Amino acid sequence: MEESSVFLLCLTASSGVPLYCRSKGSSRQLPFSVIGSLNGVHMFANNQDVLLTSTRTGNSKVVWRSFHDSINLIVMSCENTASDFSLNKLLENVFGAMACYKLIDSFLSESEKMADLTQCVDCIIAHDVAILQECLDGFTQAAESDFGCLMAGGKVVVATEKWWRLASQDVMLLCWLVASLSPHSSRDYPVYLPQGSPTVPHRLLTFQLVPGVDVCVLCGPTPSLQKVESELVERFWKPVVDPLKSCLRVQLRSFPATVPLHHGILGFLLVNQDLNKSLYTVQVHPMEDLQRTELKFSLEQRRAALRSFYTLALSRYFNPDVVDGKNIPYEETFASGFTHHAHQCYTVSSTHKCYAVKTELHLLFLVFKPDVPTFSMQTIANKTLQVFSKDFSF
Repeated sequence: MEESSVFLLCLTASSGVPLYCRSKGSSRQLPFSVIGSLNGVHMFANNQDVLLTSTRTGNSKVVWRSFHDSINLIVMSCENTASDFSLNKLLENVFGAMACYKLIDSFLSESEKMADLTQCVDCIIAHDVAILQECLDGFTQAAESDFGCLMAGGKVVVATEKWWRLASQDVMLLCWLVASLSPHSSRDYPVYLPQGSPTVPHRLLTFQLVPGVDVCVLCGPTPSLQKVESELVERFWKPVVDPLKSCLRVQLRSFPATVPLHHGILGFLLVNQDLNKSLYTVQVHPMEDLQRTELKFSLEQRRAALRSFYTLALSRYFNPDVVDGKNIPYEETFASGFTHHAHQCYTVSSTHKCYAVKTELHLLFLVFKPDVPTFSMQTIANKTLQVFSKDFSF
């Protein structure tokens, strides 16, 4: 198999009947005998009261996960960066997107976003936020809804108060769906919310305001798509076309160029744990990057480094995930025997350095140039956190 191959299998838990198979990076599907063996060993373990969660072969990683005692999902990845943590997040996303193959396939493909891993919505800090928030609130209310958001380049600019109150997975899936779809002037999608409304569909209305910027509303049977498009879109959004276009100028960096950040920072991820939203970029100094014909540490490498470091920090050092009151064993417990949890951690390599800070409200992850002194990373991280937690109140 290719080094980038990923195979996803969905089977019934009771009989092991395959429901669907999806793959990435490979032109062939797994033989039925392999599918049967992967499911068979999991069923055998269950019959022996053994919980089989993952294993590693010479060139691949396999993770099993059961949902509601009815569906078994199995993922086999040949990627070097595959871990229990990242593959479990993938399976959670896939189960949440069970009714939409396009959404499932988008989770398997390469992505420039972090929401699939963090389960938080990628956001941007734009200019004229107060004006855009006022327009969104008025537009959403006129569309007979309390749930709406404005997105630029697949990232949320502003959202209504009740939008942020939705379950984090529901919001992440809605935003990921919109970002994964081809551009269109308007859409009317039936959607189920895995946490908030798993059996009753809602309507997701989206409207392209300018290329790359969409407004989304979650509503019931009324109003009609045509009514909102013809009566409300122009009324609320035509007066703010310039602020809408300005959102696109900051969406790659996720925040304005006026935000002061240390010149040694290559990548950046800030998570607001209360609102389940995040700021993420690997183009901290975009003009500097654009002037270089070759980057010593490419954008793809920065992305991989940040995802890998996030996975390491969350699975080994910071508090583990809790579902239904039980810790999910993504990784073997690292801090066994210690009575405290880490609040900061770092790694050092020949190509880059990483530093993470955990506070009551935020998680901050930074990728540095290798020449940044190790002893200075804590100071830089604390100053960076202060900029976004106090000056910009993210």
